[in-house]
Amino acid sequence: MQNKIIGIMSAMPEELEGLESLILNKKKTVIGMRTYYEGEINGIKMVMVFSRWGKVAAATTATTLFLKFGITELIFTGVAGAIQNKLNIGDIVLGTHFIQHDMDARPFIKQFELPLLNISYIESPEEKIDQATSAVQNLLDASYLERLLGNTHMAAFNISQPRLYAGFIASGDKFISTEADRTTLNNTLPAVLCVEMEGAAVAQVCYENKIPFIIFRTISDNANESAPIDFQQFVKNVAQKYSFEFINRLFKGISSENTDQKY
Repeated sequence: MQNKIIGIMSAMPEELEGLESLILNKKKTVIGMRTYYEGEINGIKMVMVFSRWGKVAAATTATTLFLKFGITELIFTGVAGAIQNKLNIGDIVLGTHFIQHDMDARPFIKQFELPLLNISYIESPEEKIDQATSAVQNLLDASYLERLLGNTHMAAFNISQPRLYAGFIASGDKFISTEADRTTLNNTLPAVLCVEMEGAAVAQVCYENKIPFIIFRTISDNANESAPIDFQQFVKNVAQKYSFEFINRLFKGISSENTDQKY
């Protein structure tokens, strides 16, 4: 357990601003236009960084965390657009399976298959999903949520009874922002809950390097033209607070597990 080093990546720099207050013995390192913060949260070594946007940027960042900082597991947070109609703004999705919706090397290999890996999607370890689910417990409780977000922000973003989902997440370097694109993706990959631009690339880096990982996404819009919210305000007043609570609870849980295992 002494060798555990947890990498924390976020697709939104605003989310990291909230998390910095949790870090003790903080050290800053700049590599490849990214600032990495090393330190400890609840006695656990960690490295935190803004991934930048897109699959290449995210994969590069995850690789640096592994090769330069020696992380042993990875947590990724950010926002996503809902693909399935049952999801609403303010819901949380824990990714169990990750697929690149823009991966298409036909006719050499079938659509969505990852070259040389002979698989179309990557799974997050079941124990990590269980760990993440425990960390989210009570976070979406109505009374707690009111204290966390405030009634004004909940009303502004039409958040009333957010839910936790676990399932497929699709990633691609095309921003899905029209109903036509959303419908196409839903028809092609009906299991996909939401879409973003980094998760599947991070999952592939973790898979190839045998790094357990958790990917946590807050639903910010419906991935179409009907997104009426102020995105920056949503990140600041909802997604940032979700991520802070999630990471804080997750590290407390890991710290407790480590203490238990000493005896």
